[in-house]
Amino acid sequence: MPIDVLLSAAQVAEKVKELATQIDSETNAEQLLLIGVLKGSFHFLSDLARALKTDSIVDFMQVSSYGSGKSQTGVVQIRKDLDINIEGKDVIIVEDIVDTGITLSHLRELLSTRRPKSLKVVCLLSKPEARRINPEVEYVGFEIPNEFVVGYGLDHGEKYRNLPFIGILREG
Repeated sequence: MPIDVLLSAAQVAEKVKELATQIDSETNAEQLLLIGVLKGSFHFLSDLARALKTDSIVDFMQVSSYGSGKSQTGVVQIRKDLDINIEGKDVIIVEDIVDTGITLSHLRELLSTRRPKSLKVVCLLSKPEARRINPEVEYVGFEIPNEFVVGYGLDHGEKYRNLPFIGILREG
């Protein structure tokens, strides 16, 4: 399938640095717990963690609402839960993309019951046109059109995660 470049690798790298600077300037935490939402966030989380000046530890959750297609099923499944207890910690959920908001809303609600000291979200990509629910997202990298995107960790059927840029996947 053809892929049109939406955001170059350089644009993504610059935005990750900007987000890290913003998080550093707005946090007074000695340490952050970064929770990567697998699988799509792993490149973003890795680059963000290296760009942060604030000490951070990392854990992962795997949450799914897509299956193998291009549209959400509406059913949120926790496939891998956290290994670290988040109670009393300053937590940042690291999301690759927020589109309908359903998955993130569910995740925020679930994690807030575990009594973190603070709970914020950083997402690299946001699709406001696709929203069904508007969860709070404190740090947003790029607002993008309501197109199916791949690259920089985002996939279609487990393909294209390795691309250094973010592109729109075209049919045909």
